Amino acid sequence: MDLGLEGKVAVVTGGGSGIGAAICTQLAREGAVVFVADINGEAAQAQADAVAREGGRAHACQVDVTDEASVLKLFERAGADYGGADILVNNAGFTRDMRITKMGLEDWDSVVDVILKGAFLCTREAARHFAKKNWGRVINISSRAHLGNAGQANYSAAKAGLIGFTRAMALEHGRYNVTVNAVAPGIIDTEAVRRLPHYEKIREAAQATTPIPRIGHVKDVASVVAFLASEPAGYLTGDVVHVTGGRY
Repeated sequence: MDLGLEGKVAVVTGGGSGIGAAICTQLAREGAVVFVADINGEAAQAQADAVAREGGRAHACQVDVTDEASVLKLFERAGADYGGADILVNNAGFTRDMRITKMGLEDWDSVVDVILKGAFLCTREAARHFAKKNWGRVINISSRAHLGNAGQANYSAAKAGLIGFTRAMALEHGRYNVTVNAVAPGIIDTEAVRRLPHYEKIREAAQATTPIPRIGHVKDVASVVAFLASEPAGYLTGDVVHVTGGRY
């Protein structure tokens, strides 16, 4: 199926590693020009280089999604080079897990700011590009954790908030031919997950408790994101796609 992404301009935050990197690769394979945005400039460049080695088009951008000026610079570059963004994937995020009685204000703010404030700042700038084109796609990477995980009050709250943000933006921008959806992955086999000391137990638990008995792969998420960014998905908005292998 032709997804109609040839020549579209995609901005992917947190694009330097894990799910974000896989999304960059998948969108580039579909013909999009990808801005790999990451707070780690070296990781962004490495992913942009990886896309280029496959024959795709990508630009590395070191961006702090919680900083308004940094986000503005990113979208100004996309506007100057290509006339503006067509697709935004709000993927930037991280965890800082602990019980709430141990959680400091900075532990809460840092996680919530990257996930929610970052999505707000990036979506606001992208929406200005979309309005000029009368076309746009926003895909917010939430998580199964939006249902609530012990020890992840900050992360769970932020990911749940991202779903509310998704639905609000879908209502605001549908009339401009802009769709806004969320993807909620379950346990995905990323570099960060593999570095956890109890990785083998996580993988075994995924096999034992998931209807599709395996841990998720980054390409499982990336393929869904590519579809949501596509022309054929133009009547799908305000929804949450759970990429969990059936585990809720």
